Amino acid sequence: MMRYLASRLAGMLLVLAIVAVLVFVLTRAASGDPISVLLGDQATAADIARVQTQYGLDRPLPVQFLYWLKELAQGNLGDSIFLQRPVLQALAERAEPTALLSLLAVAIATVIGVPCGIVGAVFRGRVIDQVFTSLAMLGASIPSFWLGLVLMQLFAVSLGWFPVSGYGDPGATLADRLHYLVLPATVLGLLNSALIIRFTRASMLDVLGEDYVRTARAKGLGEWPVVLKHALRNALVPIVTVIGLTVALMIGGAVVTETVFGLPGVGSLVVNAVLRRDYPVIQGALLVIAAIYVVINFCVDLLYMVVDPRVKY
Repeated sequence: MMRYLASRLAGMLLVLAIVAVLVFVLTRAASGDPISVLLGDQATAADIARVQTQYGLDRPLPVQFLYWLKELAQGNLGDSIFLQRPVLQALAERAEPTALLSLLAVAIATVIGVPCGIVGAVFRGRVIDQVFTSLAMLGASIPSFWLGLVLMQLFAVSLGWFPVSGYGDPGATLADRLHYLVLPATVLGLLNSALIIRFTRASMLDVLGEDYVRTARAKGLGEWPVVLKHALRNALVPIVTVIGLTVALMIGGAVVTETVFGLPGVGSLVVNAVLRRDYPVIQGALLVIAAIYVVINFCVDLLYMVVDPRVKY
Protein backbone atom coordinates (compact mmCIF):
# COMPACT_ATOMS: atom_id res chain seq x y z
CA MET A 1 0.00 0.00 0.00
CA MET A 2 2.79 2.43 0.89
CA ARG A 3 4.54 1.63 -2.37
CA TYR A 4 1.33 2.36 -4.26
CA LEU A 5 0.82 5.67 -2.43
CA ALA A 6 4.41 6.69 -3.14
CA SER A 7 4.09 5.84 -6.84
CA ARG A 8 0.80 7.70 -7.12
CA LEU A 9 2.23 10.74 -5.36
CA ALA A 10 5.20 10.75 -7.73
CA GLY A 11 2.84 10.45 -10.70
CA MET A 12 0.71 13.33 -9.43
CA LEU A 13 3.78 15.55 -9.04
CA LEU A 14 4.93 14.63 -12.55
CA VAL A 15 1.52 15.52 -14.00
CA LEU A 16 1.49 18.86 -12.19
CA ALA A 17 5.03 19.60 -13.42
CA ILE A 18 3.96 18.93 -17.02
CA VAL A 19 0.86 21.09 -16.54
CA ALA A 20 3.01 23.89 -15.12
CA VAL A 21 5.29 23.84 -18.18
CA LEU A 22 2.38 23.75 -20.63
CA VAL A 23 0.47 26.52 -18.85
CA PHE A 24 3.51 28.78 -18.75
CA VAL A 25 4.40 28.20 -22.40
CA LEU A 26 0.84 28.60 -23.69
CA THR A 27 0.16 31.80 -21.76
CA ARG A 28 3.34 33.36 -23.12
CA ALA A 29 2.63 32.10 -26.65
CA ALA A 30 -0.78 33.81 -26.76
CA SER A 31 -0.89 37.16 -28.51
CA GLY A 32 -1.18 40.29 -26.42
CA ASP A 33 0.71 41.89 -23.58
CA PRO A 34 -0.77 42.39 -20.09
CA ILE A 35 1.18 45.58 -19.55
CA SER A 36 -0.21 47.18 -22.71
CA VAL A 37 -3.72 46.21 -21.60
CA LEU A 38 -3.06 47.54 -18.10
CA LEU A 39 -1.65 50.92 -19.16
CA GLY A 40 -3.88 51.50 -22.19
CA ASP A 41 -3.18 52.95 -25.62
CA GLN A 42 -1.77 56.20 -24.28
CA ALA A 43 1.17 54.55 -22.51
CA THR A 44 4.64 55.39 -23.72
CA ALA A 45 7.38 52.86 -24.38
CA ALA A 46 9.15 54.05 -21.23
CA ASP A 47 6.04 53.44 -19.13
CA ILE A 48 5.62 49.93 -20.56
CA ALA A 49 9.29 49.10 -19.96
CA ARG A 50 9.10 50.36 -16.37
CA VAL A 51 6.04 48.25 -15.49
CA GLN A 52 7.49 45.21 -17.27
CA THR A 53 10.55 45.50 -15.07
CA GLN A 54 8.33 45.85 -12.00
CA TYR A 55 6.60 42.53 -12.73
CA GLY A 56 9.70 40.78 -14.06
CA LEU A 57 8.29 40.42 -17.58
CA ASP A 58 11.45 41.86 -19.12
CA ARG A 59 13.48 38.83 -18.09
CA PRO A 60 14.14 35.90 -20.44
CA LEU A 61 11.36 33.30 -20.42
CA PRO A 62 13.47 30.54 -18.82
CA VAL A 63 14.35 32.92 -15.98
CA GLN A 64 10.68 33.84 -15.52
CA PHE A 65 9.75 30.17 -15.44
CA LEU A 66 12.39 29.26 -12.86
CA TYR A 67 11.34 32.19 -10.69
CA TRP A 68 7.73 31.02 -10.89
CA LEU A 69 8.74 27.47 -9.92
CA LYS A 70 10.67 28.88 -6.96
CA GLU A 71 7.56 30.75 -5.82
CA LEU A 72 5.42 27.63 -6.30
CA ALA A 73 7.79 25.63 -4.11
CA GLN A 74 7.11 28.17 -1.36
CA GLY A 75 3.33 27.90 -1.83
CA ASN A 76 3.03 31.22 -3.63
CA LEU A 77 1.17 31.44 -6.95
CA GLY A 78 2.29 35.01 -7.56
CA ASP A 79 0.47 38.34 -7.58
CA SER A 80 -2.23 39.36 -10.03
CA ILE A 81 -1.22 42.15 -12.36
CA PHE A 82 -4.70 43.66 -12.52
CA LEU A 83 -6.21 42.73 -9.15
CA GLN A 84 -3.13 43.87 -7.23
CA ARG A 85 -3.31 41.01 -4.71
CA PRO A 86 -2.00 37.46 -4.40
CA VAL A 87 -3.47 34.89 -6.77
CA LEU A 88 -4.23 32.56 -3.86
CA GLN A 89 -6.32 35.27 -2.24
CA ALA A 90 -8.18 35.95 -5.50
CA LEU A 91 -8.90 32.23 -5.95
CA ALA A 92 -10.04 31.87 -2.32
CA GLU A 93 -12.46 34.78 -2.77
CA ARG A 94 -13.99 33.10 -5.83
CA ALA A 95 -13.90 29.50 -4.58
CA GLU A 96 -17.26 29.37 -2.80
CA PRO A 97 -19.57 29.87 -5.83
CA THR A 98 -17.63 27.38 -7.94
CA ALA A 99 -17.45 24.78 -5.15
CA LEU A 100 -21.17 25.01 -4.33
CA LEU A 101 -22.08 24.99 -8.01
CA SER A 102 -19.96 21.90 -8.69
CA LEU A 103 -21.25 19.96 -5.68
CA LEU A 104 -24.88 20.77 -6.41
CA ALA A 105 -24.43 19.90 -10.08
CA VAL A 106 -22.76 16.57 -9.24
CA ALA A 107 -25.63 15.73 -6.89
CA ILE A 108 -28.16 16.49 -9.62
CA ALA A 109 -26.20 14.50 -12.22
CA THR A 110 -25.88 11.51 -9.88
CA VAL A 111 -29.54 11.53 -8.82
CA ILE A 112 -30.57 11.58 -12.48
CA GLY A 113 -27.83 9.44 -14.03
CA VAL A 114 -27.57 6.43 -11.72
CA PRO A 115 -31.32 5.57 -11.47
CA CYS A 116 -31.85 6.15 -15.20
CA GLY A 117 -28.86 3.94 -16.04
CA ILE A 118 -30.12 1.18 -13.74
CA VAL A 119 -33.65 1.29 -15.14
CA GLY A 120 -32.31 1.35 -18.70
CA ALA A 121 -30.22 -1.77 -18.03
CA VAL A 122 -33.07 -3.66 -16.33
CA PHE A 123 -35.49 -2.86 -19.16
CA ARG A 124 -32.93 -3.21 -21.93
CA GLY A 125 -34.35 -2.70 -25.43
CA ARG A 126 -37.73 -1.51 -24.21
CA VAL A 127 -39.27 1.90 -24.70
CA ILE A 128 -38.04 3.34 -21.39
CA ASP A 129 -34.48 2.21 -22.17
CA GLN A 130 -34.63 3.86 -25.58
CA VAL A 131 -35.98 7.06 -24.00
CA PHE A 132 -33.16 7.24 -21.45
CA THR A 133 -30.54 6.40 -24.08
CA SER A 134 -31.87 9.13 -26.37
CA LEU A 135 -31.87 11.63 -23.50
CA ALA A 136 -28.26 10.71 -22.73
CA MET A 137 -27.22 11.28 -26.34
CA LEU A 138 -29.15 14.54 -26.39
CA GLY A 139 -27.55 15.72 -23.16
CA ALA A 140 -24.09 14.97 -24.51
CA SER A 141 -24.83 17.05 -27.63
CA ILE A 142 -26.47 20.20 -26.24
CA PRO A 143 -24.14 23.17 -25.65
CA SER A 144 -24.21 24.29 -22.04
CA PHE A 145 -24.62 27.99 -22.89
CA TRP A 146 -27.68 27.25 -25.05
CA LEU A 147 -29.37 25.16 -22.37
CA GLY A 148 -28.52 27.83 -19.81
CA LEU A 149 -30.18 30.54 -21.89
CA VAL A 150 -33.27 28.36 -22.45
CA LEU A 151 -33.70 27.60 -18.74
CA MET A 152 -33.03 31.23 -17.88
CA GLN A 153 -35.72 32.43 -20.27
CA LEU A 154 -38.25 29.84 -19.06
CA PHE A 155 -37.76 29.68 -15.28
CA ALA A 156 -36.22 33.08 -14.52
CA VAL A 157 -37.72 35.52 -17.05
CA SER A 158 -41.10 33.94 -17.86
CA LEU A 159 -42.01 32.21 -14.58
CA GLY A 160 -39.85 34.26 -12.22
CA TRP A 161 -39.03 31.27 -10.02
CA PHE A 162 -35.30 31.90 -9.89
CA PRO A 163 -32.95 34.90 -10.26
CA VAL A 164 -31.72 35.61 -13.76
CA SER A 165 -28.08 35.93 -12.76
CA GLY A 166 -25.72 36.86 -9.95
CA TYR A 167 -24.95 35.40 -6.54
CA GLY A 168 -26.93 37.56 -4.17
CA ASP A 169 -25.89 40.32 -1.79
CA PRO A 170 -22.65 40.00 0.24
CA GLY A 171 -24.66 39.23 3.38
CA ALA A 172 -26.94 36.64 1.76
CA THR A 173 -27.59 33.37 3.58
CA LEU A 174 -26.60 29.94 2.26
CA ALA A 175 -30.21 29.27 1.27
CA ASP A 176 -30.23 32.46 -0.82
CA ARG A 177 -26.93 31.46 -2.43
CA LEU A 178 -28.30 28.04 -3.35
CA HIS A 179 -31.40 29.71 -4.80
CA TYR A 180 -29.15 31.57 -7.22
CA LEU A 181 -27.29 28.35 -8.06
CA VAL A 182 -30.30 26.16 -8.89
CA LEU A 183 -30.46 27.05 -12.58
CA PRO A 184 -26.71 26.90 -13.36
CA ALA A 185 -26.35 23.69 -11.34
CA THR A 186 -29.29 22.19 -13.22
CA VAL A 187 -27.60 23.02 -16.52
CA LEU A 188 -24.36 21.31 -15.51
CA GLY A 189 -26.19 18.43 -13.82
CA LEU A 190 -28.43 17.65 -16.79
CA LEU A 191 -25.58 17.71 -19.30
CA ASN A 192 -23.19 15.64 -17.21
CA SER A 193 -25.85 13.12 -16.22
CA ALA A 194 -25.65 11.82 -19.79
CA LEU A 195 -22.20 10.35 -19.16
CA ILE A 196 -23.31 8.77 -15.87
CA ILE A 197 -26.39 7.22 -17.54
CA ARG A 198 -24.28 5.58 -20.23
CA PHE A 199 -21.64 4.21 -17.86
CA THR A 200 -24.19 3.02 -15.30
CA ARG A 201 -26.23 1.25 -17.95
CA ALA A 202 -23.17 -0.42 -19.50
CA SER A 203 -21.81 -1.52 -16.12
CA MET A 204 -25.17 -2.90 -14.99
CA LEU A 205 -25.62 -4.80 -18.25
CA ASP A 206 -22.27 -6.53 -17.71
CA VAL A 207 -23.21 -7.56 -14.17
CA LEU A 208 -26.82 -8.60 -14.84
CA GLY A 209 -25.58 -11.39 -17.09
CA GLU A 210 -23.37 -12.96 -14.42
CA ASP A 211 -24.06 -16.40 -12.94
CA TYR A 212 -24.56 -15.17 -9.37
CA VAL A 213 -27.37 -12.87 -10.55
CA ARG A 214 -29.12 -15.75 -12.27
CA THR A 215 -28.61 -17.84 -9.12
CA ALA A 216 -30.18 -15.16 -6.94
CA ARG A 217 -33.18 -15.04 -9.24
CA ALA A 218 -33.43 -18.83 -9.23
CA LYS A 219 -33.60 -18.78 -5.41
CA GLY A 220 -36.79 -16.75 -5.65
CA LEU A 221 -35.51 -13.25 -4.86
CA GLY A 222 -37.48 -10.37 -6.34
CA GLU A 223 -36.11 -8.54 -9.35
CA TRP A 224 -35.32 -5.25 -7.63
CA PRO A 225 -33.64 -6.83 -4.57
CA VAL A 226 -31.44 -8.74 -7.02
CA VAL A 227 -30.70 -5.59 -9.00
CA LEU A 228 -29.98 -3.30 -6.05
CA LYS A 229 -28.34 -5.71 -3.61
CA HIS A 230 -26.38 -8.03 -5.88
CA ALA A 231 -25.94 -6.38 -9.27
CA LEU A 232 -25.52 -2.73 -8.33
CA ARG A 233 -23.00 -3.46 -5.59
CA ASN A 234 -20.73 -5.25 -8.06
CA ALA A 235 -21.19 -2.60 -10.74
CA LEU A 236 -20.20 0.32 -8.51
CA VAL A 237 -16.52 0.60 -9.48
CA PRO A 238 -17.13 1.98 -13.02
CA ILE A 239 -19.99 4.10 -11.68
CA VAL A 240 -17.79 5.62 -8.96
CA THR A 241 -15.12 6.24 -11.60
CA VAL A 242 -17.43 8.19 -13.87
CA ILE A 243 -18.89 10.19 -10.97
CA GLY A 244 -15.37 11.15 -9.89
CA LEU A 245 -14.58 12.13 -13.47
CA THR A 246 -17.78 14.17 -13.55
CA VAL A 247 -16.71 16.10 -10.44
CA ALA A 248 -13.49 17.07 -12.19
CA LEU A 249 -15.30 17.96 -15.41
CA MET A 250 -17.69 20.21 -13.49
CA ILE A 251 -14.84 22.57 -12.64
CA GLY A 252 -13.99 23.04 -16.30
CA GLY A 253 -17.62 23.21 -17.36
CA ALA A 254 -18.29 25.87 -14.75
CA VAL A 255 -16.34 28.41 -16.82
CA VAL A 256 -19.05 28.76 -19.48
CA THR A 257 -21.95 28.35 -17.05
CA GLU A 258 -20.63 30.98 -14.64
CA THR A 259 -20.21 33.39 -17.54
CA VAL A 260 -23.80 32.84 -18.75
CA PHE A 261 -25.31 33.25 -15.27
CA GLY A 262 -22.97 36.00 -14.06
CA LEU A 263 -21.58 34.02 -11.12
CA PRO A 264 -18.47 35.47 -9.43
CA GLY A 265 -16.63 32.14 -9.38
CA VAL A 266 -13.27 30.82 -10.47
CA GLY A 267 -14.56 30.34 -14.01
CA SER A 268 -15.35 34.02 -14.51
CA LEU A 269 -12.03 34.91 -12.86
CA VAL A 270 -10.17 32.81 -15.42
CA VAL A 271 -12.15 34.26 -18.32
CA ASN A 272 -11.35 37.82 -17.24
CA ALA A 273 -7.70 36.88 -16.69
CA VAL A 274 -7.46 35.47 -20.22
CA LEU A 275 -9.00 38.61 -21.71
CA ARG A 276 -6.55 40.77 -19.77
CA ARG A 277 -3.54 38.46 -20.28
CA ASP A 278 -3.13 38.34 -16.50
CA TYR A 279 -0.40 35.67 -16.55
CA PRO A 280 -0.17 34.94 -12.82
CA VAL A 281 -3.93 34.39 -12.45
CA ILE A 282 -4.14 32.16 -15.54
CA GLN A 283 -1.16 30.07 -14.46
CA GLY A 284 -2.24 29.80 -10.83
CA ALA A 285 -5.89 29.00 -11.55
CA LEU A 286 -5.14 26.32 -14.14
CA LEU A 287 -2.52 24.72 -11.92
CA VAL A 288 -4.94 24.62 -8.98
CA ILE A 289 -7.66 23.11 -11.21
CA ALA A 290 -5.19 20.47 -12.42
CA ALA A 291 -4.22 19.71 -8.81
CA ILE A 292 -7.88 19.28 -7.85
CA TYR A 293 -8.34 16.97 -10.83
CA VAL A 294 -5.48 14.64 -9.90
CA VAL A 295 -6.48 14.64 -6.22
CA ILE A 296 -10.05 13.65 -7.13
CA ASN A 297 -8.74 10.81 -9.30
CA PHE A 298 -6.52 9.67 -6.43
CA CYS A 299 -9.44 9.73 -3.97
CA VAL A 300 -11.57 7.74 -6.42
CA ASP A 301 -8.85 5.09 -6.63
CA LEU A 302 -8.80 4.80 -2.84
CA LEU A 303 -12.59 4.65 -2.78
CA TYR A 304 -12.44 1.49 -4.89
CA MET A 305 -11.27 -0.45 -1.83
CA VAL A 306 -14.32 0.70 0.11
CA VAL A 307 -16.77 -0.04 -2.70
CA ASP A 308 -15.21 -3.38 -3.65
CA PRO A 309 -13.13 -5.20 -0.98
CA ARG A 310 -11.62 -7.36 -3.73
CA VAL A 311 -9.60 -4.39 -4.96
CA LYS A 312 -6.12 -4.40 -3.48
CA TYR A 313 -3.14 -2.11 -4.00
